[in-house]
Amino acid sequence: MSALIEIRDLVREYMIGGEVIRALSGVTLTIDHGEFVAIMGPSGSGKSTAMNMIGCLDTPTSGEYVIDGYNISSLSEDQLAELRNHKIGFVFQNFNLLPKTTALENVELPMMYAGVPARERRKRAMEALDRVGLAERMYNRPNELSGGQQQRVSIARALVNNPVLILADEPTGALDSRTTEDILGLFEELHAQGNTIVIVTHEDEVGRRAKRIVRFRDGTVESDMSSAEREVTGHHVD
Repeated sequence: MSALIEIRDLVREYMIGGEVIRALSGVTLTIDHGEFVAIMGPSGSGKSTAMNMIGCLDTPTSGEYVIDGYNISSLSEDQLAELRNHKIGFVFQNFNLLPKTTALENVELPMMYAGVPARERRKRAMEALDRVGLAERMYNRPNELSGGQQQRVSIARALVNNPVLILADEPTGALDSRTTEDILGLFEELHAQGNTIVIVTHEDEVGRRAKRIVRFRDGTVESDMSSAEREVTGHHVD
C-alpha cells in the first residue's frame, strides 16, 4: 500500500476571545490507500479538528497535509472545494439529506457539482444505491426511510464520485444498535472492496471494527495501533 494521507507536524490554532487555543499540536500521521482507520479520543482531544483537516474543510496554522499528492496549503478555496467533491466522500451523523428530494436525487447531487451529464448522473446514482442495498427505495424521500436507510443513502452519495477517501463523522451516532451493526457491516464490505475509510468516533464498538485505531488526546496522537497489534498486546479500545 502507498500513502494516501501524509500529515507532518500539523498545528492548528484558533483565536477565541483574544486567547490562542491550540487544537492540534504537531500531529504527524500517515494513512495508506485501502486502510480502514478509526480516529478516537475524548471531547476536546483534537479528533474533530483532525477530521476537518483530513476532509479539507480547514487548513493548518503550520505543518503540512498532503492527500493523494495534493498539498492543501498550496490550494485556493475553489481548488479545495473541487478536491473535496472529487477526492472525498463525506458521511455524517445526521445524514444531511435534502428532505424534499428522493434518495436518487440526493445521491446525484455531488455529480451535479462535478458537471456530470444528467444521464450519467442517473445511471451512477442508481448503481450506488444498488450497491448499498437500496435499489427498491430510490424514489422515496428521506421522511419515508428509516434512519439506517437514510444513512445508506448518504453512503451511496459519498461513493458516487468514486472518491479516494470515505470520511465518516460519527456515522452511527443517530442509529440504534441493530442498525449500527448493519452500517458497520456495510463499511466493512466497502473496505473489502478496496475503499479507504476513516471514521471519527467516540463509540468503542465502532473503533473495534476498524483495522487501525488512532487515538487523540490534548491535540496530539496518543496511540496508533492496528487490530493485529491490539490482539497481541491485549490492548482494549476503551
